[in-house]
Amino acid sequence: MYNHLKVHEIIYKTEELLNISKNRYRITVQIANRAKRKKYEDLDIIDDPTIKPIIRSILEMVDEITQPEIISD
Repeated sequence: MYNHLKVHEIIYKTEELLNISKNRYRITVQIANRAKRKKYEDLDIIDDPTIKPIIRSILEMVDEITQPEIISD
């Protein structure tokens, strides 16, 4: 299980993503689709089994939107 600080960080990042997006429904669907893909793509890759695909997708999407320099490299 996640520790207390980690849970607050995930909630903060989720709220940040929802506030940035223009359409909450669309971003929710994008997160769900990404998580679904990750679930099947990462079957053989076990980075951190405690982080579920939906949480990993949220954290990645926030980073992609707030830090575009990560992707441009």
